[in-house]
Order: sequence, then C-alpha cells, then structure tokens
Amino acid sequence: MPELPPLSPDRLRRRSDPAAFEFETTADLPELPGIVGQERAEEAVRFALAVRRYGYNLFALGPTGMGKHGFVRAFLERQAPEEETPSDWCYVHGFADPRRPRALRLPAGRGTRLRADMQSLVEELRASIPVAFETDDYRRRKKQLESRFNEESERAFTEVERLARERGIALVRTPVGVGLAPLKDGQVVDPEEFERLPKEEQQHYRDEIGRLQERLQEAVAAIPRDARRHHEALKELDRQVTTYAAAHPIAEMRRRWSDVPAVLEYLDHVQVDVVENAEDFQPASESTPQGAVKALLGGRAERRSTRRYEVNVLVAREPGTGAPVVYEDHPSHPNLVGRVEHLSELGNLVTDFTLVQPGALLRANGGYLIVEARKLLQQPYAWEGLKGALRSRQVRIESLGQSLGLVTTASLEPEPIPLDVKVVLVGERFLYYLLSEHDPDFAELFKVAADFEETIDRTPEGERLYARLLAGAAKREGLRPLDRTAVARAVEHAARRAGDGEKLAIHLETLGDLLREADHHAAGAPVVTGAHVETALLAQVRRASRVRDRLQEEVRRGVLLVDTEGAKVGQVNGLSVLQLGGFAFGRPSRITARVRLGSGGVVDIEKEVALGGPIHSKGVLILAGYLGQRYAPERPLSLSASLVFEQSYSGVEGDSASCAELCALLSALGEAPLRQGRAVTGSVNQHGQVQAVGGVNEKIEGFFDACRAAGLAGDQGVILPAANARHLMLRPDVVEAAARGEFHVWPVETVDQALELLTGLPAGERDGEGRFPEGSVNRRVDERLATFAEKARAFAARPPEGKTGT
Repeated sequence: MPELPPLSPDRLRRRSDPAAFEFETTADLPELPGIVGQERAEEAVRFALAVRRYGYNLFALGPTGMGKHGFVRAFLERQAPEEETPSDWCYVHGFADPRRPRALRLPAGRGTRLRADMQSLVEELRASIPVAFETDDYRRRKKQLESRFNEESERAFTEVERLARERGIALVRTPVGVGLAPLKDGQVVDPEEFERLPKEEQQHYRDEIGRLQERLQEAVAAIPRDARRHHEALKELDRQVTTYAAAHPIAEMRRRWSDVPAVLEYLDHVQVDVVENAEDFQPASESTPQGAVKALLGGRAERRSTRRYEVNVLVAREPGTGAPVVYEDHPSHPNLVGRVEHLSELGNLVTDFTLVQPGALLRANGGYLIVEARKLLQQPYAWEGLKGALRSRQVRIESLGQSLGLVTTASLEPEPIPLDVKVVLVGERFLYYLLSEHDPDFAELFKVAADFEETIDRTPEGERLYARLLAGAAKREGLRPLDRTAVARAVEHAARRAGDGEKLAIHLETLGDLLREADHHAAGAPVVTGAHVETALLAQVRRASRVRDRLQEEVRRGVLLVDTEGAKVGQVNGLSVLQLGGFAFGRPSRITARVRLGSGGVVDIEKEVALGGPIHSKGVLILAGYLGQRYAPERPLSLSASLVFEQSYSGVEGDSASCAELCALLSALGEAPLRQGRAVTGSVNQHGQVQAVGGVNEKIEGFFDACRAAGLAGDQGVILPAANARHLMLRPDVVEAAARGEFHVWPVETVDQALELLTGLPAGERDGEGRFPEGSVNRRVDERLATFAEKARAFAARPPEGKTGT
C-alpha cells in the first residue's frame, strides 16, 4: 500500500523573492495615505461622519496596536478643516440667580474678545465712576440732601422742645436717646429734688410729661422714615451719577457687539447691576466693613468685588480653522463633562462661575471626540456621563457628587450647553460585543462600527503595498531604509504572524518594533538588509523563549515523556500551543487511550478532574458519536474507554487534539501500534473528516525540536489537516530538514488517512456486504467491538449469582 506523500518543502514555507520588487530600497517608495487593506473600515468611517444624525457615533474595533486611533485621527484631521468652525461658548454671571451662571454662544473667535472687552469696561468704570462722585455738582446735591434731612429731623424735635418749655418740661438729649424731664427756674430737676416736691406738683409734671411723650414718640418714629427717604434719595443720586458715568463705556460696548443679541441682553443686566452696586467701583475706607475685607484680602479684593463682570471663556475657536478634533487620554467623568473648581478664602471653599471648567465634550463641541473605550470604561461613571450627554444632546457641568445626589450643599448649577459632537470610541472587539450585548443604550448611541482587518491577501500587489507600508513606517520613525532582501524577509514574517502563507499581518505596533530593532542591528550600515531583519527576529525569540527551552530540556532529559521513535498501541503524540505574552510555541504531549468491555461510554479523564474545558469535552463526545456511527450502527456499543493527556497539570482546552485522541482510541481497540515519530493535530467531526485548527506552524516546530533533540530518524513528521496546508510558514531549519528527507508534513482529510500514516496498515472501507477488508485497522476495530458486544450479551443472559434458572 503506497503511503500518502508528504508536502514538498516548497509548500512548507512560501518564500518572498527579493527580485520581484522593482525598487532598490524603501526610500524609493511613496508613503501610503492610510492603513493597507482597510477599505471596509474606511467606508464605515466615511458613512459615520457623513450622517449628522442622532446616534450615528462610531466605534472603531480591532486588536490593540492595529493603528485604529492613528487612522481615524488622520482621517478626521483631513476632513475637519473643511467644515464650519463651531461657536465659542462662555459662562457669565447669572444676575437673576448667581447660582445659575448663564451660557453665551458667540461666533467663533469672539469669546476671548468679549472677555477682553469686559475687562477693559471694568477698568474704565473703576476710573470713571470714582471721578463722577468727586465732582462739585455731586457734592453739592449730596450736601443739599443731607441738609434737608437734618433740617426735617431737627424741626420735629424743635417743635416738641417748644411745647415742653411752655409747660415747664425740658427736652433732654443724651448719648442713648432723647427724654423729657421737669424744669424749674430754668433748670432740670434731678430725681432727688423731684421727690421733695409736693405730691400735687409731682403729679402735674407727670401729666404734662405723659402728654408730651406722645408727641416725642411721633417725632422719634419719624426719624427712621426720614432716614430711609434720605437714603433712597442718596441712592437715587448715586444711580443717576453712576448711570451717567457708565453710559458712555457701556454704549461703546453695545456698538461693538450690536450683531450679537445675547451679548446686548447681557450688557443690559450688567448696566443695571453696575448702577445698583456703584460702591464696588470706589475705594473703601478701612473703617468700613467693605474696607476691612479689602484690607484682609489684599489685591484679590478688588477683583473679587467685580468678578461677576468677568467672562469665563469655556471654548475659544480660531475662525476658519474648521471643526475641532479632540482626543481625551484620561476620560474621567470631570475630564469628559467638566467640573466646578473651588478656591480657599479665609479658611472656606468658595466658587463662582469663573471656576467652571469645560470637559472634552465641550472642547470637541461642533466637531469630533476620540476616546479609548477601555480607558473610558475603567473610569467610574464616565461611561454613564458620556451617554447622558449624548442622549440629552447637552452638557450639564456639575460635580459627580451632585449628579449622583450625594452632595446636598448649595453649589453652582450652570446652564446646560447644547451638544453637537461626533464621538469615536476606539477599542477591542470584545468590548464592542460586550457593550452591544449588555448595554441597551449602546446600539442607540453608537450605530456605526468600523471593523479593522488584521490581514491582507498575500498577492504580488499585496506585497508591494506591504513594502510601501514598511517604507512609511521607517520614514515616520526616522529609520534606515530597507533593501529588497529586508522587505522580503519582513513579508515572510508578516505571513508567519498571520498564521497563513496566503495572508499578511498588518499589525502596525509589531511592525514598528521589528523595524526599530532591525535598524538597531544595522548600526553602521547604510540600509537594513534581510540579515538584519533575521537577527532582530531571532533576538525577539531569544528574549521570549525561556519557558519553551525549559520544556524542551525536560523532554530531552526524559522528565516529560514524549517518544519520537518506535510504535505503541493506544499511544500517540498530540500537539498543543502555549501562548505566553506575545510569544507562542508548540508543545508535544503524550495522549493515551485504554479500552475495555463496558456500557458504551468514553471517559474524558481531563473533564472528570475539571482540567478539561468545554470545547475539549465536546471533541471527546464527538469521538463517541463517530464510533457508534462507524462501527456499531445496529448493535450496542459495549465499550468503556478512557482518554487522557499524560503529564498535563494546567488544563486542556480546544478540540485540535480530537483527531489524535480518536487515533489512539482506534489503536487501542484494534491493537494496532502507532508510530511515535509522527505527531497528529486536527479536530474531527462525527463523519471522520479532519478539520483545520490553529497554530499549526508552532505545533509542527515544537515536535520538530523534540525529534531533533532525540535524533532525526528520517521517517518523523507531523500529520495535519489538509485545510491547514495553506497556512504553513515554517522556520527555515524545519524546511531544510524536510528538503533533506529528515522530517515530513502529511496533509490528511480523514481519520482513515491519519491511521494509515500512523499504523502503516490500510484503514479499510466497507464492501458491499458491509465488511471491512481483512487486515485493515477498521476490520480489527470492528471485530473487537463485535467481541465486546457478544460478551456483553452473554453477561446479560447469565443469571445473578446465588439464583438458579428454571
């Protein structure tokens, strides 16, 4: 029986021919405008940006290091300058309610101008208002008001005093007030002398004082009313003077801002407030409470008294610069939504509208905001804050304690600002799918997904594009150009990273690492060559391969039992892949099977001890289905079998060993020895077809290293699914061994083909009578299972011990 031929050496590694490139070095190549092979993602980005509707925000998904952020940002920065520049936003004092600052929307570039104009206005008012209160006219009018008040107050007391003297009573003025006392011979009668007066005279004085007391009380009661009228008159005078002093500066402001109605309305409130608080623009004596506070605060007092006229420019744009593109590296709730800061004054924390700080949403308002999804989800309440702003289409700046209802003290409540922003989240695929599954708001707010490809087709055009990608990366990093041999080696490595000889991985971060390390090894050379790239790759493996080398050492020393020669029943070498950080390597493992008469079950020992994952357990159950369908379709499967990965202590997952397990099981049933120099990888279905698996390059190399350590015998190799043949990009030393006939790779499509390679016997197909050929493996298995079935029937017919049949 001819043996299935192995793959030829040229199919084990698809090489890239340096002569196929038409350039000498990558310095001759133009840089690519974007990432290679991302047409699908680019279409999604264009669509998301074109649809200016609610919810059409973008999620750019793909592995970390793919260049998603750079691609999206470069795309936005190309488009944003062509768009309209959004408005400036400011907060100003809320004169009706200081706790609620007002938001002003201004044309682009006018926010800082308004702030400067208000500062100039305040300075001008500080100069003009005090001068107005120093004029002779103001002093004269004020003096007139004070004289009138004094005369009116004195006139009431003079009348009471006249009436009192006519009745022999004196009006006595003391530091604590005004009173009435008896008067005799022009002198006030003291209390002792009054007691010596006759009773009738004492009673006379008391009656007169009682009558005058009412008049005196009326005069005293009129004083506060007169004082209030006098104060109002002075206040009105101050208003008139202040209005006159402020009229020209504010009128000039109105002229400059006549095209912005919101500012004109704001200036109306400013003018009213300036007139009502003219004292804030005048120097205060330290003898007054205001002066004492100013002396205590020093230079801050002057600003504090007129701080309410300042303009807090939240967002300022340069006209004609287009829409903003903002990237928030630390997307906490305050950094996204904004915050209200506080200052310490006299031991207290105080705040006002000038301390309201914008977040990234406001800075990006009218444009685009880019946020890393992982960073966003790691920040407490940041995701909820972003969703709330997008849902309500406005930004409400408040502390996190306020929004959660945890703070009950009075604080600012700035007026919400309308939001028109396109948000781009950048993250891994699993984050996108998790949010889609578990957050009902996500699909509403992020309707567009830009899914980035990880590979491109390895065609001649694809290799030329990859060369341009290398050229652009080298230029951006300031590295030496690569010659054709370096590009060819990098292309081969890209295919290896893709795990497919017909694909090229385009992971930009890994590509950049390789170029930088190759440039380092090319120190002193004008260009990077293939040898430099190879040195860099070997160095990367060297740094990461400690665990692999230790495991290989344990195999060589016989601690890990892996046979690479001879033949044994029910024992086969399976292959697995270990991933440690960014380094993956293959590890051969001994798989054994044992069979006996039983009730038709295949025991997965890994599962029984909770070391087997669900996918591995599924593979074992498929084996039982295959056995029943292939060998016992019309009779009981009277079998008990056990399968185990020997010396496995950390768990087994995946179904890539199910073909090897089935071969071991059939070997045990048919008592057909399996060649130990041949390892098997591949999953199997219930029809016996061998299916593709991952990591075939690492698996083959892992077994090759074990065989080379024990000595290559010439008939060793790996059996793999035929569908995996196109994925091969083996190490050069493995390919060279295959070329010398020392190591082989056999592609198989069925379990029967794998059995023939492992046993050297024909597998056998059923003939017209349903029997397998004599001497075939399947004939042995079928006969063994038939024997089990007969014995099972015999056991079932035997009476229980201690009883006699009738």
